[in-house]
Amino acid sequence: MKKYKDMSKDELLTLKAALMEEYKEEQAKGLSLNMARGKPGFSQLALSMQMLDEINSKSDMRTLLGNDTRNYGDLDGIGECRQLMADMMEVKKENIIVYGNSSLNVMYDTVSRSMTHGVNGSTPWCKLDKVKFLCPVPGYDRHFKITEFFGIEMINIPMNSDGPDMDLVEKYVNNDAAVKGIWCVPKYSNPTGIVYSDEVVRRFATLKPAAEDFRIFWDNAYCIHHLYKDQQAEIPNILEECAKAGKPDMAYMFASTSKITFPGSGVSAIATSTTNVEFIKQQLTVQTIGHDKINQLRHTRFFKNIDGLKAHMEKHADILRPKFEAVLNAFDQELTGLEIGSWVKPLGGYFISFDALEGCAKKIVAMCKDAGVVLTGAGATYPYGKDPKDSNIRIAPSFPSVEEMEAASKIFVLCVKLASIDKYLEA
Repeated sequence: MKKYKDMSKDELLTLKAALMEEYKEEQAKGLSLNMARGKPGFSQLALSMQMLDEINSKSDMRTLLGNDTRNYGDLDGIGECRQLMADMMEVKKENIIVYGNSSLNVMYDTVSRSMTHGVNGSTPWCKLDKVKFLCPVPGYDRHFKITEFFGIEMINIPMNSDGPDMDLVEKYVNNDAAVKGIWCVPKYSNPTGIVYSDEVVRRFATLKPAAEDFRIFWDNAYCIHHLYKDQQAEIPNILEECAKAGKPDMAYMFASTSKITFPGSGVSAIATSTTNVEFIKQQLTVQTIGHDKINQLRHTRFFKNIDGLKAHMEKHADILRPKFEAVLNAFDQELTGLEIGSWVKPLGGYFISFDALEGCAKKIVAMCKDAGVVLTGAGATYPYGKDPKDSNIRIAPSFPSVEEMEAASKIFVLCVKLASIDKYLEA
């Protein structure tokens, strides 16, 4: 297969004409496929429907310790739910606070609390001249929206194949007291699917922050979201590694069941040191009398334990895997060798990251939309929505059916080819 960069202008124009005919045929089909966000599909949501039958008007609403979930109490979550989330996040139960339905809300609260009340007695960030956050890119747009909302300066940190560029992370964290945090998705990163290496995790734990209130925001959103039973990523536990390094308070870990049971009706949790837990609970006693304990009880009775949770996730994997493979097979068959894009085959998570030729991402996304395929906006995976290379595109295969993903992948590949040809013709 001849590389586009090696073709003559006439060859490129001939190829473009043929591809445009294919593109117009796809446009005429009137497709309407939305892959803008990582939403579970209908069949995934159906997996948890029996959970709704765990509790009814005749149910015993007491926890294992005898507390009535219909009433006040259990500020940090009912014991059995704390244990389930602790097992999922591979931490100790005493390091867990169970919140409401969204880990994003917990992360927002954590940044907000740091702005108004500091971190464990430090100066509130809102009273400082400058607050900075490190942002591995491409990364999770909703992380960046939180720090942007609070006026925090965001600094791009390139992602390598084993995680963030730790030389750059150490340079900023160890020398600039204005750097207060870093966003991380350590396992099956959003959107690249990259898994942090053992060395990267341990380098995080041995950081020597210039700021005493520096915190690692460790969003373990996909900690059990494997696609392949025999290829499951494992990484060192950041809380354990920080404790070993003598910095037990340096990390916050977040997770939820949003993509396990029902988005918007799951349970979320933060895991951190006991010192951090006590500081956070000071705010919680003012903010709430307790989160939805009935929902916590429903979840724990449905899953029973971590083994039940893992078995449930294998069912998710069986549904998701063919969708991911539909995209990756299209890339392999149609784009390999052309040198007009690159991608990583993720072993878990919710996204596939594609890097087009520089300056082509916005055009590809726009062309896909015109053919009935809506993608995450180009630039969304970078702070302020600005991809300096206009290259990265996040693909979310979860919501459409396998057949729809095959159709969408065909259109995406066509758009990549056409945008790439135009780039070479303009050169």
